[in-house]
Amino acid sequence: MMIRILSILPAAMGVICAVIVLISLYSPTLQTSRTEIPLVPCTDDSAGCPVGLSGEDLSSPAAFMLLDIEVTIEWEQFATSWIGVIESPPPDGCEPDSSGLTSCTAEDFEFVAGGPDEDDGSLTFNLKPGDYRFATASTDTSGIGGEQLVKITPQIGLNPIVEILLAIVSILLLAGSGEMFAHRSIVKAWKRFKEA
Repeated sequence: MMIRILSILPAAMGVICAVIVLISLYSPTLQTSRTEIPLVPCTDDSAGCPVGLSGEDLSSPAAFMLLDIEVTIEWEQFATSWIGVIESPPPDGCEPDSSGLTSCTAEDFEFVAGGPDEDDGSLTFNLKPGDYRFATASTDTSGIGGEQLVKITPQIGLNPIVEILLAIVSILLLAGSGEMFAHRSIVKAWKRFKEA
């Protein structure tokens, strides 16, 4: 009787692991955040339009390697501006000043997502452990600044390898729980088989 009661614990843990895997497979989308960012003025693109850069790093800790995080960034003025993501620190001489502007152009940066070739107003960024900065610039030489609305939507799930491992653990726990619960019946059946 005690073994049957104790079988509840691995069964409960197996169910929890299975639920976590199912939620991860669904990849829940978190609430979209909205922010206004400045439009970087560009008066002459013959020398390259100046790039604006976020002053602080977006840091992703090493523990995030267990997760599969996909960030979608959308911006309004995609016909006259672009947004990109670079690894931090930025190239030498490309640190932003107090207003967020750099003396560098798009050619000076290596983008991990987005950049001047992203012309549909949307980019998808797989967030891996590390430090990142957001860059933006205009493609319009009118020199008009202002602001634009940017939407950021994260989608989070477990790393596929973690999902597989959790699924295996869930199956083993549930199987072990079932064996504990039916242990007496299994032993009796085995004895009858040997005697037969």
